[in-house]
Amino acid sequence: MKWAAVAGITAIVALMAALEWPKLKPDQKKEKAAFAAITFIGWLIASLLVFYPEMPGPTQLVDRIYQPLGKLLEK
Repeated sequence: MKWAAVAGITAIVALMAALEWPKLKPDQKKEKAAFAAITFIGWLIASLLVFYPEMPGPTQLVDRIYQPLGKLLEK
C-alpha cells in the first residue's frame, strides 16, 4: 500500500514537472537546474514521509541546535 502512495506522489510530481518545464525558456539553465533539484528534494522528502511518518521535522533540528544556547542564557 505504501508503494501505491509513492507511485501517486511520483505521478503528481511528474505531472507538475511536465506542466511547468515548458514554461521555462531554453536559455534558463540555472533556473531549470534549480527547478529540477527542488522538485527532486520535495519528491524525496514526501516519499520518505510515507515510509517514516515519525521522521523529525526541521523545528526539532532547530530546537536541538539552540537548546544549549537557551540553557546558557537562562543562567
